[in-house]
Amino acid sequence: MHENSSAGAAPASAAARPRLLARFLLIPAAALLPLALAAPGHAESLAAALTQAYLNNPQIAAERARLRATDEGVARAKSGWRPQVFANGSVAVGHKKTTPNPGFGQDYNSEQVSITLTQPIFNGFKTVEGVKQAKAAVRAGRQNLLAVEQKVLLDAATAYMNVVRDRQILNLRQRNISVLREQLEATRARFKVGEITRTDVSQSRAALAQARSAAAQARARLAVSRAQYEQAVGHAPGRLRFPRHCPKMPRSLNAALARAGRLNPNILAAAYNAQAARHGVKVAFGDLLPSVSLQAQLSASRSKAERFAPVKTRDARIMGTLSIPLYQGGAVYASVRQARHKANAAQLGVMVARRAVHQQVYSAWNNVLASRQVISAATAQVAAARLAYEGVRQEYKVGSRTTLDVLNARQTLLDARVSLVSARAAEMTAAYSLLAAIGDLTAYRLHLRAAAYDPARHYRLVKSQLFGARDRKAAPRR
Repeated sequence: MHENSSAGAAPASAAARPRLLARFLLIPAAALLPLALAAPGHAESLAAALTQAYLNNPQIAAERARLRATDEGVARAKSGWRPQVFANGSVAVGHKKTTPNPGFGQDYNSEQVSITLTQPIFNGFKTVEGVKQAKAAVRAGRQNLLAVEQKVLLDAATAYMNVVRDRQILNLRQRNISVLREQLEATRARFKVGEITRTDVSQSRAALAQARSAAAQARARLAVSRAQYEQAVGHAPGRLRFPRHCPKMPRSLNAALARAGRLNPNILAAAYNAQAARHGVKVAFGDLLPSVSLQAQLSASRSKAERFAPVKTRDARIMGTLSIPLYQGGAVYASVRQARHKANAAQLGVMVARRAVHQQVYSAWNNVLASRQVISAATAQVAAARLAYEGVRQEYKVGSRTTLDVLNARQTLLDARVSLVSARAAEMTAAYSLLAAIGDLTAYRLHLRAAAYDPARHYRLVKSQLFGARDRKAAPRR
């Protein structure tokens, strides 16, 4: 770089030069050290944040309500085995006039009451298959609940790591602003005594402006991460700490794929939906088969006409009914074909879910490996950039380096530290994404300190319930 002497700048004295040079080089050592990962006693850990998300997120509560609604389908299907009882009553008051006797009329009144019990005997196996279909839907609903639970916990873990990462990056950039501000002041002082040119001052000023712009962007990203954290966890982030260890993962990619095939809730939900669809075909076909029912009826009536004695009737009967469908306009056949198409689509949905899960496992596994390689490379880069920066500073001291060289070396060191912070956060996020793809990112498997919700409890309460419209919510399992 060519330095141009500034007109009117007085030459520096021999005593002033060492003092100004020392002022420029005395940069706070704390700004050059990696940002420490604080772990204060009152900081909220990642496990605590996941627990709060599990307990307070409305997505999980909504999916539990949907599962409870699905549980009621079993009780509805079982009602096909049970009798139906109806009571009917009627009261009539009237006036009757007959012809050809004009002027002759008669008042009358009547009352009638009946109780009818209908017991299904055979309905084309619709009840048997309907109960199986409802139970398969319940199993699919439980897996959907686990899928929502995993999504909420993954969102919370991602938001947690984003806040930690963005806070560290913002801290690094704010420290960089402080260092560059001191450097600009020192550069201006050297310019005044004529040691450097106006170009050096402009370079320092440009570097400071760029640092402020980067800090503003980091502050905006942190605000977004804080909002995402509050959405996922349920409260604003307080003091957070970087997790000490990554969660335990499978030893190999093949082991992860095999475990995902057994545990991933999306695959299992698709399989149970396919099973329910197969039973749905048999339910639709049941409308083509005969049905048999038994009906018992008890009725009593009383009628009285004017000028006649009351007439009372008692009737008790038992009747068997056989219904053989011959032709229903083609609607039932269309329903059977429709159910078969739905079953085929559901079976293909299992393959779609399995392929999607395999892709997620591959992606998350390779992201973990890549993050670890980036961490290793970034760690080496930070160490090398620190040594390079120190060397450039020493060479600048003896006049063999320019201000721009120092600024570039510092920017390289800052970029390396930002990359290291981002890579460490990316490793944790990828690790939890891998757990979610496998099916291990649940409150039970993470051993969260929360009362686990037992979906089977509500099912046991309502599957054979005969009476009552009251909502019987299952209490948490302690």
